[in-house]
Amino acid sequence: MPSRLHQHFDVVVIGAGAAGMMCAAQAGQRGRSVLLIDHAEKLAEKIRISGGGRCNFTNRRVGAHNFLCRNPHFVRSALARYTAQDFIALVERYRIAYHEREHGQLFCDDSATEIIAMLRAECDRGGVHWAMPATVTSISAPAAPPARHTLDTSAGRIDCESLVIATGGLSIPKIGATPFGYRVAEQFGLKVVAPRAALVPLTRPPETLALFEPLAGASLEVEASCGDGRFREAMLITHRGLSGPVILQVSSYWQAQAYAADDWAPVSINLLPDIDVPHWLAEHAGSRGLLANLLAEHLPRRFSQAWCALHGWERPLNQFKPAELANIATALTEWQIVPSGTQGYAKAEVTLGGVDTHALSSKTMEATKVPGLYFVGEVMDVTGHLGGFNFQWAWSSGYAAGQFA
Repeated sequence: MPSRLHQHFDVVVIGAGAAGMMCAAQAGQRGRSVLLIDHAEKLAEKIRISGGGRCNFTNRRVGAHNFLCRNPHFVRSALARYTAQDFIALVERYRIAYHEREHGQLFCDDSATEIIAMLRAECDRGGVHWAMPATVTSISAPAAPPARHTLDTSAGRIDCESLVIATGGLSIPKIGATPFGYRVAEQFGLKVVAPRAALVPLTRPPETLALFEPLAGASLEVEASCGDGRFREAMLITHRGLSGPVILQVSSYWQAQAYAADDWAPVSINLLPDIDVPHWLAEHAGSRGLLANLLAEHLPRRFSQAWCALHGWERPLNQFKPAELANIATALTEWQIVPSGTQGYAKAEVTLGGVDTHALSSKTMEATKVPGLYFVGEVMDVTGHLGGFNFQWAWSSGYAAGQFA
């Protein structure tokens, strides 16, 4: 840690997570003097716990369509200039073994700590200085140029030409998430899009939980949609509501739509995405078998029985009128659920919302009206899909700022 004397650096990066370390390493390797500050005692805890401890560090299928942002073209430049393949090449240069799972997701074979060690080594290559743990108590105008910012910290007073905010969002507060980055943005007059928990389980209203209790524990592959988001993955019905990858994915769109409309929107779930359900039911309309038994051909038996009991459809198929079968088909393919909320930041993978990207350069991540102030990673209003996309945004945005800070 630096001494408590008044010091000057070309670049100060606040936040030693994925985006912060990438940015610091890049700036340092350009020959800039860089100080990386973080309030935590342990380095990059969010990387360490990610992907079940193996870090889903990127995705082979990264594109602008994998991100939510109220400035939809903002992500294109950074993603194009530092791609998933660029980060994969870095991982391979450090001989970190990895494997690919479904949907292009890439994970370490061994441990997420290998990614942390790699980023630390990249910072060392750039001669990055560290202040950790250290807190920033204020940011103000410097006493004299060429510095643009003066920071009062627990490590002393520090001047810098470029200040990079990489402090993340509000997800997973137990490992130190704070609204620090939003406060800095507001201090300098930048708009902050109201943050919400994203990639998070959804909850059901208390009055309906008892009705769905028999379904709790069921896991099935479905297609879920809300607004512009449509995903097909596993869904888990819990004692509090809905979870599983498909629900985490659609939760971001549900939150975004609720924010835009100031109202809760329904999530639509297709329980049988591979089947022409009206035709399938019509083919079995004369059967003496129970509807639950027919559904059990494609859905978990316990779920099929509980789902039919919930709707009062516990009769043989030949006892349903055509209009009733049409209603059943709609219920199976367009099951409308209006969540009461989410399980909050404690269970959220990331934060939706953040520093409004309309105020930032998509090429450099610099605030257009505040020279020398940059934002990278989750602190911005950029939210990726589940599956390595948020880490790729950290690498891409951190790299972009590191080329100019």
